[in-house]
Amino acid sequence: MNLPNKLTMLRILLIPVFIIVLMTGHYYISAIIFIIASVTDALDGHIARKYDLITNFGKIMDPLADKLLVISALICLVELGDVAGWMVIVILAREFTVTGLRTVAAAQGLVIAAGMTGKIKTVLQMIAVPALLLQNWPFELIGFPFAEIMLWAAVIMTIVSGAEYIIKNKNIFSM
Repeated sequence: MNLPNKLTMLRILLIPVFIIVLMTGHYYISAIIFIIASVTDALDGHIARKYDLITNFGKIMDPLADKLLVISALICLVELGDVAGWMVIVILAREFTVTGLRTVAAAQGLVIAAGMTGKIKTVLQMIAVPALLLQNWPFELIGFPFAEIMLWAAVIMTIVSGAEYIIKNKNIFSM
């Protein structure tokens, strides 16, 4: 297993650790774990592209690890009363729709690459979650709702990127 795939697996293995730490009330420590896991996402992609270490395992597991990390965090934050459930439902609906679309395309021998709006969506989610975990620190000192703005931006970009995937790949549904 190459280094990018090991980093992806590390991200997956950090998810239960993150959940346990968060659900036992250690928001700041869970934020650090989430940030470390998020950094492995950027790092594994960079290393895989730079050293031509792209594998089928990585193509499947890297985006899955991202989704598992973000969705796990958001579901925990719903449980803790920090995020509205409907926002997580919107994000989940988009993820299931795009994954389903990619699965249908793959069955037809087609690959749907990640678009820029999907990448922006992921970055916004990975900014929103730690901001929420840190309870908007340090922005609460000046009364600026950074965490809430990032969460809303992530939800809006989730909708935009989901619509983009559907519109750009509507031909998949007619095959």
